[in-house]
Amino acid sequence: MTTFVLVPGGWKGSWAYEAVIPLLAGHVVHALTLTGLGPTDDDATVATANLDTHADDVLRFLDRADLSDVTLVGHSYAGMVITAAADRAADRISRLVHLDAFVPRDGESWWSLVNDYFRAVATAGAATTGYAVSPPGNRDPRRRPHPLASFMQEIRLTGEVDRIARRDFVYCSGWEEQTPFARLRTRLEADPDWQVHVVPTGHDVMNEAPQAVADLLLS
Repeated sequence: MTTFVLVPGGWKGSWAYEAVIPLLAGHVVHALTLTGLGPTDDDATVATANLDTHADDVLRFLDRADLSDVTLVGHSYAGMVITAAADRAADRISRLVHLDAFVPRDGESWWSLVNDYFRAVATAGAATTGYAVSPPGNRDPRRRPHPLASFMQEIRLTGEVDRIARRDFVYCSGWEEQTPFARLRTRLEADPDWQVHVVPTGHDVMNEAPQAVADLLLS
């Protein structure tokens, strides 16, 4: 039996994994909602949440649930979060899975790693408040404004994350015109410490191909 901790990407909460969780029956599965992304979080909470806040969310959950030997999964922005958390708790993480997600190096940020398309999304989305990025498009109404500071903060890594034995990166090839992950795919394919998987979906792989995601997690 495997213990999964699932961390959603930008603008989303635990519901982002609702199509995948039933397919992991028989295992222990926890899906998180990060600080500032909850439906009852107030403006002050959103305004002050940053990448460290979100990494601490994961670490506090591991402590509270007394978890170890965890498969830590992050989608999109949450690649930043699971990397930061795993660097601080590498002895409790057995596997990292980045679902079309950032794999930052020390000193990088979401802002530094995205492309011009997403910088424009962030700039336009934060224009109203200056501290929260409105969800782009009109897809799921459950999406919440995302704390801008978490997109901007540079990650600080000690190198402990590199001790984790298994690290998987899933590249979604169905949105080539917008994806910020093409260079990351090339980088990780040349790194023997990473297993790279390609799925022919758009970015929302958990809803477009939930069985493929579940199969990968259970592999």
